[in-house]
Amino acid sequence: MSYKHTSAYTQTKVHATDKDKLRERRVVASENYGAETETFNVLRTKILKQMRENQWNSIGITSPGKGAGKSMIAVNLAIAIAKEANQTVLLVDLDLRYPKIHWYFGMNPEQGLRDYLTSNIPLSEILLHPDIERLVVLPGKGVETGSSELLSTPKMKALAQDINQRYQSRIIIYDLPPILAADDVLISMEYFDAALLVIEEGGSKPEEISKSLQLLSDKNFLGMVLNKAAYTPDIVRYY
Repeated sequence: MSYKHTSAYTQTKVHATDKDKLRERRVVASENYGAETETFNVLRTKILKQMRENQWNSIGITSPGKGAGKSMIAVNLAIAIAKEANQTVLLVDLDLRYPKIHWYFGMNPEQGLRDYLTSNIPLSEILLHPDIERLVVLPGKGVETGSSELLSTPKMKALAQDINQRYQSRIIIYDLPPILAADDVLISMEYFDAALLVIEEGGSKPEEISKSLQLLSDKNFLGMVLNKAAYTPDIVRYY
């Protein structure tokens, strides 16, 4: 893994991404054409329309349980939004129990969000730019069993407030843990404006979806994404 610095990202480490590895891990939104890429472009357009109409700038992405592909959706959506010339994106791995955003980009971060919350490391030393224009990643690192306690600390609240308000043109996407796995999502509700629920065709049970929607009922709701659909090329379907 090599890093470089550019004038556009003077405080952010730049990670050179492997396009073949991205495609292997279902990261397709950075490609210029293709049915799968267009699917995420449509998702981007629908979500940005709602966000701009309501003046929202932060999204929390979750799923009922593990394995639905929420992190893959978060990565592709972040890339799709960053492709817009007037839009920048910060992708935050808020799944402290099982952080995976870095894996999709082929990154091996030295530190992650947990390290920022538990030490005096400057945020600029943790942020990574995955060599995709207008996109910056705040990765996770390791497994944190006391995640709910960390997510409720004053330092986390101050961080969320800062990154949500720092740049007017920036969209913040939080990759959250599964909502039914623990209370992490409920604790994090104040950090994002609107929620997106990823469900797995054949994997997410109706009662799990219903319970998830109930827990999100007090939050602005962007919709549901159906992942792993039986019919290709619909990697995602938006409802």
